[in-house]
Amino acid sequence: MSRETVNKSDLVKIISEKCSVSQNQVNNVLTEFCNCCSDSLKSGKSVILVGFGTFTTGERKARVGRNPQNGDVINIPAATVPKFRPGKILKDAVAGEKKKKK
Repeated sequence: MSRETVNKSDLVKIISEKCSVSQNQVNNVLTEFCNCCSDSLKSGKSVILVGFGTFTTGERKARVGRNPQNGDVINIPAATVPKFRPGKILKDAVAGEKKKKK
């Protein structure tokens, strides 16, 4: 199954057309939104967009892995990683789209 993707410039164009705002303004707002989310997550805060979803962070433990090219054992350090949990409205919208396509 082939999936199409929407990148940032596509998203900027779509929002610009729907809201009758210049693409430059939408790009600035979208960039700042991403920056604010990153800053909040870095400082240990969650970002909650009711209905859409919640951005949080989680801890990944250190572990031992293997280099897939040569099989060497490597140590993978612990890390703080971003997580996203979709909200009910988003889940329902996506589930509703799948039902329509069948």
